Amino acid sequence: MFSFGMGDGGQRRKWECCCMALRFSLLLCFGKEISAQIRYTIPEEVKEGFLVGYVAKDLGLDISTLVERRFRIVSGSKDAFFQVNQNNGALYINKKIDREEICDGSNSCSVNLKLVVENPLEVKHIGVDITDVNDNAPVFSELEQHFEIGEHTPTGTRFQIQAARDADTRINSIRSYNVNQNDYFGIETKDRDEEKIPFLVLKKPLDRESTAKHRLLITAVDGGNPPRSAALNITIIVLDSNDNRPVFGQDTYCVTLQENTPVGTVAITINATDMDEGANGFVEYTFGRNVKRKLYDIFKLDSKTGEISIKGLLDFEDTEVYRLDVQATDKGQPPLAADSVVIIKIQDINDNSPEIEVTSLSSVVPEDSKQGTVISLISITDKDSGINGKILANIPDNIPFELKPSFQENMYSLVTKERLDRELESYYDIRITATDLGTPQLYAFKTLTVQISDVNDNTPRFTQNPLELYLAENNAAGASIFSVSATDEDQNENAIVTYHIMREIVQANNVASFLNINSETGVIHALKSFDFEIIKTFQFHVLATDSGTPPLSSNVTVNVFILDQNDNVPVILYPVSSNGSAEGVEEIPRNVNAGHLVTKVRAYDADIGYNGWLLFSLQEVSDHSLFGLDRYTGQIRTLRSFTETDEIQHKLVILIKDNGNVSLSAIVTVIIKVVEPKEAFAASDVKNAVKDEDDTDATFYLIITLGSVSVLFVMSIIVLIAMQCSKSTDDSSKYLQDANYDGTLCHSIQYRSGDKRYMLVGPRMSIGSTIVPGSNGNTLVVPDRRNTASKESTLKGF
Repeated sequence: MFSFGMGDGGQRRKWECCCMALRFSLLLCFGKEISAQIRYTIPEEVKEGFLVGYVAKDLGLDISTLVERRFRIVSGSKDAFFQVNQNNGALYINKKIDREEICDGSNSCSVNLKLVVENPLEVKHIGVDITDVNDNAPVFSELEQHFEIGEHTPTGTRFQIQAARDADTRINSIRSYNVNQNDYFGIETKDRDEEKIPFLVLKKPLDRESTAKHRLLITAVDGGNPPRSAALNITIIVLDSNDNRPVFGQDTYCVTLQENTPVGTVAITINATDMDEGANGFVEYTFGRNVKRKLYDIFKLDSKTGEISIKGLLDFEDTEVYRLDVQATDKGQPPLAADSVVIIKIQDINDNSPEIEVTSLSSVVPEDSKQGTVISLISITDKDSGINGKILANIPDNIPFELKPSFQENMYSLVTKERLDRELESYYDIRITATDLGTPQLYAFKTLTVQISDVNDNTPRFTQNPLELYLAENNAAGASIFSVSATDEDQNENAIVTYHIMREIVQANNVASFLNINSETGVIHALKSFDFEIIKTFQFHVLATDSGTPPLSSNVTVNVFILDQNDNVPVILYPVSSNGSAEGVEEIPRNVNAGHLVTKVRAYDADIGYNGWLLFSLQEVSDHSLFGLDRYTGQIRTLRSFTETDEIQHKLVILIKDNGNVSLSAIVTVIIKVVEPKEAFAASDVKNAVKDEDDTDATFYLIITLGSVSVLFVMSIIVLIAMQCSKSTDDSSKYLQDANYDGTLCHSIQYRSGDKRYMLVGPRMSIGSTIVPGSNGNTLVVPDRRNTASKESTLKGF
């Protein structure tokens, strides 16, 4: 057998020398039998790459042919703890070995390997023995153990304690147990199946009055070098001996009870004391042997507290006096006992309570039942006679029922005394109280539960009416835009609500025909996309109907306000060429000064607010030092006087964009020609003549428009003064005045819903603005010349 210790360097060289010497010895001893079984011995926990031995040499194989013959391990442990090197035939550790994992609980541990070489095929067997190292400390399964030992326990008594466990074997396993220095206990061990079992041995009699508790420390030590250990805490409680008898506080207990005392009532409490402690001083109470079995059905004795309570019926007519023998016994060994007597006297009273019997009951009553409807017939009797048998019956006053005496004695009828409403109270627990006239009075109670069934007497109710919906224009056709919900205080079918748009009411406003509502959920879908420039507000009604019989319904008005989006591109009003393109030619004299107004670009946007607020900027200019553009008004002015070296023609490309979140824009091109002063005047006369002829019709229509605007403006002022006289100053302050810019006009769009007013303010071109009949006085609409015809046709579709 080959064996070696752990280590590298010098130890490995010593190991190699030993291997060579052993190999030589094997050759001398066995000659050609070198292929026989070979075993190596290594300790556990060696590192990966540790050399076990030159197995190829030990097996007599030619090292130079190992690679060619595919020298390898073909079987062994499943974790591949070993590997061979085909270059030198060495066997080394491929994975760290824990002996306790592969050979748990076994004194011997080995791994058998099968090696193969080919051409010719040879199979070699070797074994590797794994030796144990002290890498595990003893372990107790618990950190503390308790014992209870009587104070008169004989000396020499042994008490087994839990043994520690050590995963190591042989010399590295547990060798001994020790106990800390004390006067009462020592420790002994006993070998059992190669395991040492520790015992505590009592060396001196225990005295509870002297020391009631002992604490010991047990130490388990293994045989390793250095040794490892574990500790166990032992707590010993000294138990008392039973040398005192229980003593009752009285020899005889007496008590008087009225008959029919309620079950569970404590009649009397007996008490006995014991001078001992623990179980020796713990007293239990029992009835004596002479107590009749019948008394066990009437009285109950609590064995721990000594309470004697009523378990059955006490009847004076049956028994006037009860005698109970009681006994108190401790739990000592042997147990000690004491006896006493309990005398219970019964006092006669009015001992029969009234009895309530329900003859008939309608447990479900419709909420529309008429006043005086009979709900139940009730019989109330009392076994007593005379005044003790006379009965008074009643029910609470705060319920819509009353109890009426019937034509037959002791019979009552429960009837409705007012209208029922399930929505206020869905059920009633009617408590019937019957009282006799004895002394003391006895009572009887009976609770009847009456369910109130629903009838369809509540209409669906909307939480708010009217409702307001603010919808951005260009909504997706078919998408949901709003949801209405109504509640019904009824239940079941009477509370199931369906929704419909009231088409018959909105025939004059066919916009509602483009709306659809889910009859179950109340979700409203728009079948068409709305355009703010065509329609700004409309109204429709939703009808909510329950499923009762007959069905009840209510409706709600929905006011829809369309919100503007930036969906209109700025339109160039001037300059516009004859073919309709955004391009114009302007001629100016060469002798103009700086600041001369060359021309003014005019545009408008059909949107409102910031979406219609236009800004002008120069995208392209032939000479930045010569011309400037006002970004708000669109005015083009000269920045300096012309010189002889300046070009006679200049091209300006102007970008006009709105202020929407996604800005839309248009581009206009202005060609400026510089001419001599005489040519400029001549060209200007011709141009003005042509322009006057072209603008004659436009001027006529403009005069009519301005006149109409003036008339409506005066009317608006009159209406405004009248409103200010009738409304508070706060309401009049809600109006916003128009801000007039050169080239654009700030106007407002106003919505009104009930007492609320909503206003959107934004710039528009003043040219071509008209007042819409029927709208508020400060609402202006700019006609869109690009798609007026298409929008008119679209409006007709609504």
